[in-house]
Amino acid sequence: MKITVLGSGTSQGVPIIACECHVCKSTDLKDKRLRSSIMISHEGQNFVVDAGPDFRQQMLRENVKTLSAILFTHEHKDHLAGLDDVRAFNYKEQRDMEVFCSFRVEKALHQEFHYVFSAERYPGVPSVNINRIENEAFLLPNGLEVLPIEVLHYKLPVFGFRIGDFTYITDAKTVSSEERNKVRDSKVLIVNALHQSPHLSHFNLEEALAFIEDVKPETAYLTHISHQFGTHEEIQKLLPPNVFAAYDGMTLTIDL
Repeated sequence: MKITVLGSGTSQGVPIIACECHVCKSTDLKDKRLRSSIMISHEGQNFVVDAGPDFRQQMLRENVKTLSAILFTHEHKDHLAGLDDVRAFNYKEQRDMEVFCSFRVEKALHQEFHYVFSAERYPGVPSVNINRIENEAFLLPNGLEVLPIEVLHYKLPVFGFRIGDFTYITDAKTVSSEERNKVRDSKVLIVNALHQSPHLSHFNLEEALAFIEDVKPETAYLTHISHQFGTHEEIQKLLPPNVFAAYDGMTLTIDL
């Protein structure tokens, strides 16, 4: 199974519009962070977790020719605003896009993309098939089993996902003991770490490292990174040996 980091940035991305800080002005490509998302590739099928405002750009950058499904973590705009661009895959593959999401996300999609679900469909609008998920294991179209992990983004429930020995969590601030147990002993964990200062709804660096220490993956990568955290090079100097700053375009291969 191959994991591609499509985006490792916050809701505003990095660089931020009109910002003159040294991170936003960095020429290091690892400091160019699109909105957080990953792609899971297995046996010729691709699955994307979250389709934010940069979805089109991410698909073009990675030269993605086929997409089997989108899994949504939660309903914030930086995680679902790109849904309209699944039209390209509808046309190419002549089928609905499979979407896996909670009831809250489904409701948000109906509000944000009302024309997709209208009884009187305008020609050319995206076609999607909603698969409602709850906090229990489900199967992707190719038979991969996905275990949801419910975390809290301040008070908003957000799903992380575990597939085999790989776990992806974004926008977490609080994770219960029960949900932490689902993450334990992952070989690879990708988890959010906004910056070093405390934040209302996201792990900061201290909290992310404490979470990693608790659930004990072999290797961990930080994502959903703010320009306030520093450059990729600066962040890496703050991390223990088994923890790394993720970056856009990074790939990992994990045995199932």
